[in-house]
Amino acid sequence: MWKRVDGLRTLELGTPGPSRDELNRLVLGGTKIATAGLWRTDYEAEGERLEDIGERLVMLDSDGEPVAVLEVTRAEVHPFVEVPWELARDEGEGFTSIEDFRDGYRKEYRSAGVTLADDDSMACVWFRLLGPYPAP
Repeated sequence: MWKRVDGLRTLELGTPGPSRDELNRLVLGGTKIATAGLWRTDYEAEGERLEDIGERLVMLDSDGEPVAVLEVTRAEVHPFVEVPWELARDEGEGFTSIEDFRDGYRKEYRSAGVTLADDDSMACVWFRLLGPYPAP
């Protein structure tokens, strides 16, 4: 189960440390408005459901402390090889193509000991920044 803050589910981008710090910076700067997670490890194994449109999430920093409040604007599940370019672009991480996105995700999950297959389900979530924590 994901951590909860004030009854809200949390969002922990990347892995704690420089990766998460950079991803959070992109969100706070308005560049990153989407993210994706592997369904079987990030949702199913955690006993979580897909985010709801309008749901508020608390974004956490590398120390697990609340940083900002986000509102989900769109949420979909796609096979990994069918994740739309729109998601890759909206991640704001500088992916130059959908192939670049796929390579980056495969590398990221591989570094965590997880093999990402073409037909693996991916949760694709778009959001907007509401402001710093606590909620505005």
